[in-house]
Amino acid sequence: MMRNFVIYFILTLLLACSFLAVLSVGKEHIPLADVMEILFTGQSFTEGWVTIIRVFRFPKAIAAVFAGMALSVSGLQMQTIFRNPLAGPYVLGISAGASLGVAIMMMGTGMAAGYIAGTASNWMIVFAAFLGASIVLFLIFSVSLRIRDVMTILILGIMFGSITTSFISIMQYFSNESLLKSFMVWTMGSLNGVTSEQLKVLAPCVLCGLIVSLLTVKSLNAMLLGENYARSLGVNIITSRLLIFFSTGILAGSVTAFCGPIGFVGIAVPHICRIIFRTADQRILLAGSILVGATVMLVSEMITLLPGNGEILPISSVTAFIGLPIIIWIIVRNHRMTSLM
Repeated sequence: MMRNFVIYFILTLLLACSFLAVLSVGKEHIPLADVMEILFTGQSFTEGWVTIIRVFRFPKAIAAVFAGMALSVSGLQMQTIFRNPLAGPYVLGISAGASLGVAIMMMGTGMAAGYIAGTASNWMIVFAAFLGASIVLFLIFSVSLRIRDVMTILILGIMFGSITTSFISIMQYFSNESLLKSFMVWTMGSLNGVTSEQLKVLAPCVLCGLIVSLLTVKSLNAMLLGENYARSLGVNIITSRLLIFFSTGILAGSVTAFCGPIGFVGIAVPHICRIIFRTADQRILLAGSILVGATVMLVSEMITLLPGNGEILPISSVTAFIGLPIIIWIIVRNHRMTSLM
């Protein structure tokens, strides 16, 4: 217990440091002392720094925190419910489903990126992303009721994602140049375009998904030992799965709506937490995933600024570099364990 408390404290400290670092670094470097002054007093000797922090960097940092938390928790839930280390919102096609919803809004209805800045439009695009993610989740849920093999479900999830990607490609082919360009920029993934108005939509959506995930922790712990064991403890499998899928849909859908499809965070972070905490207890891993996920996204955002000439790397590329080595290690480790058996 004491060990976990110390780990939580260190992770919280790392999260705070990463948050301040994101506010400090950029094309215009702002000393940490000035960042703290702006945060607590709203004033600075350099007036331009107040605008940079409040208008641009603070919303981006908050978006990174919410995105990291949402993707990590949704990945943890999918890995637990399917008992597969490679399950996650990106691999299972949930992010692709959300992307389809956004594609319909941006290209199918002709909503340009500038028009989507309104609060009503923000809710519309989140709803579209949630609906797209929910459709894929419903298909996976329907299959899971008939097929018990988790690897088959994982493969089908990838196929569902491929089908939705095909629909998106068709829409891109028939879309006009301006809408296509807006959508292509969105698909690269970025936190820089998240505004304060969009945060007013993103934050409650993510918090709602996290609250639902907290309510399903007991069910997830029971499912670790199999559905029959969970039923013996009085867990309603169907209801629990629906709640978990709802939580995953709103978490992955809301992040995808405003930040673009960001892969590999949902797969990698839960495994990082299992290594750190050395436990399968979902209560511990859920809190750990929230802290580690937020920190990973903040660090990834700082890495996107590495070119140093005002250019910004797509954050999805950075998260791929972070997540892929962990996924490769998981596959190699599982193969070695299987060979020994």
